[in-house]
Amino acid sequence: MTDITRHHTGTRMSQIVIHGDTVYLAGQVGTAGASVAQQTQDCLNQIDALLSEAGSDRTRILQTTIWLADMADFAEMNAVWDSWVPAGHAPARACGEARLATPDYRVEFIVTAARAD
Repeated sequence: MTDITRHHTGTRMSQIVIHGDTVYLAGQVGTAGASVAQQTQDCLNQIDALLSEAGSDRTRILQTTIWLADMADFAEMNAVWDSWVPAGHAPARACGEARLATPDYRVEFIVTAARAD
């Protein structure tokens, strides 16, 4: 049986869950009230740090789900995302509109990745 490892665990959730060679990250949000571009960059910086801690990196992302508070922000978010994703390593991705935890959050990223060999 494969062990499950959890990092940054609280009562409600863990920021990182590792099962075998798969890394699951909790939803990442940026600075409340900041622009969509800034919140996106904040999220991606947090994802980089969490993946590194879990023994992975952005080239190993398998799937990303992105929630936007307003799909009108799609292009602004994508401008930051597109410059962050390494060429040839785009993950499977879905993006939709959802009401987030607070109106000050405009974007949230949920990532699943493989650990490095």
